Amino acid sequence: MDLAAHGIHSNFTAIDWGIVAAYLCGTIVIGLIANRYISNMADYVVAGRALKSYLGVATLIGTEFGLVSVVCGSQLGFTGGFSAFHVGVLGLIVTLFVGATGVVLVPLRRSGVMTIPEYYEKRFGRKARVLGGLIIVIAGLATMGFFVKAGAIFVAGLTGMTNPMHLKLFMSGMVLLVLIYTGLGGMVSIVIADYVQFVVMSIGLIVVCLLGIYHLGWENIVSTVSAGRGEAGFNPLHKDGFGTAYVLYMALGAFASCALWQTSVIRACAAENTRTVKRIISASSIGFMTRMTIPVFIGVCAYVFISQHESLGQIFLSDAAIADSETTMMASAVYLGQLVPTGLMGLVAAGMLAAFLSTHDSYMLCWSAVFVEDVVAPCAGGKLSTRARLTLSRLFLIGEGVFILVFGLWYPLGQNLWDYMLTSGGVYWFGAAPVLIMGIYWKRASRVGAFLAMVTGFGAFLGLKPVQALIGRLLAKLMVATNCDWLLSSSRMEALKNLELSTPKVSLCVVGLAFALMLIGSLLFPDRHGSPVVEEA
Repeated sequence: MDLAAHGIHSNFTAIDWGIVAAYLCGTIVIGLIANRYISNMADYVVAGRALKSYLGVATLIGTEFGLVSVVCGSQLGFTGGFSAFHVGVLGLIVTLFVGATGVVLVPLRRSGVMTIPEYYEKRFGRKARVLGGLIIVIAGLATMGFFVKAGAIFVAGLTGMTNPMHLKLFMSGMVLLVLIYTGLGGMVSIVIADYVQFVVMSIGLIVVCLLGIYHLGWENIVSTVSAGRGEAGFNPLHKDGFGTAYVLYMALGAFASCALWQTSVIRACAAENTRTVKRIISASSIGFMTRMTIPVFIGVCAYVFISQHESLGQIFLSDAAIADSETTMMASAVYLGQLVPTGLMGLVAAGMLAAFLSTHDSYMLCWSAVFVEDVVAPCAGGKLSTRARLTLSRLFLIGEGVFILVFGLWYPLGQNLWDYMLTSGGVYWFGAAPVLIMGIYWKRASRVGAFLAMVTGFGAFLGLKPVQALIGRLLAKLMVATNCDWLLSSSRMEALKNLELSTPKVSLCVVGLAFALMLIGSLLFPDRHGSPVVEEA
């Protein structure tokens, strides 16, 4: 989108680019320093299992509070109003529960594993580890596949960079930067970089929120949302808003984010002891809340600002309706580009780009580690040397970088980015939830049940809008080819071609089916020699 053609310009100048460049150069130095402390895979993946509470909290929040979180949250706030705050509130409540009880994470840390599939092998055998590893990598790459495009859209709106080639080169350089310092320093460099990012990001976003209230006025913000969104703008359970199924789905997603997702689990595995695990997760609950509530508020302010400017409203709003999903991702960035003054804009941009790096580094490290440790190494009979493992991990990092650069160019989003991420990640966590929970706390859980649950997770793809559209078109063509189209009226046939199912409802059904199959499979096909005992490390 050429914003300049609509008379829209950003306050971003050469001064701001200088601030951003200084920050990015510092990240390379971090990787070079951290590389001196990497001697084996434990150092590379879990920082030698020596992560202290305060660093663990900072790096966990730094990873989860990435640029993608800012884009997701601000998009939810722009399209849903204040009611989108429920996502952050649920993140706080659920993470506090997980931190207080240590559910799932403490047993994983006690077992001494580095990755979730490693636990699968201890509990259900090597085949479960390889399958689980493949599923995690597929889900992880699908989840972050849209990260670069989302970041590019946001950067374009924030900086006013409209030349497509310049934007692609800049974002490619960002991914290359992640590959350099993560490939060199592994988890050590990530911990350091995320700590810096945590500080920069916090300052920038707090300033942005205060500026928004100062310039727009609190009463104006509330009244504009009320006029444009009605009760649905404040009540997430309202039928015209998110709805009950969506809220329940967000509660399950919050649990998955802090207790099941590999990037969170890897922090627990890196903690020095189980007490530290609980402290890290409990203290991170504030981060799991603010990573959504602050961006949501920025999105709400963007909605108010844009709705009161005719030129912007023509792009992002049309007769009080919301534009397509890829356009709404840019709304908050354009708002910030108009609101934040030169100089301060550089600090905000540095925080945003730091957030982009912090998410990519941990995610890419996790998936490369899982691929090498849980797929390649078991298939090689555990005969890979430390040097070979480190080399393969770094090569896979490069492959990840190429994939995420290409994927975002062709995949049509078709829905809010947050819904896409949670659903694509569900390919893993829809099945991992019953496998981990029942595997840890139910002795009769069996290999067959675990395999059934893990495979069921692929049903998560049914929650993606482009997949639904593809299935609908294929079913319609199949009915025509088999002369069965007479069974449906013309209107229902058209509805089938444009198949659109409720993502939350589809996802809840898949999760329920995974738990049911885990239970039924374990009861009908118990392990012959009983369930293996997972010994503490």
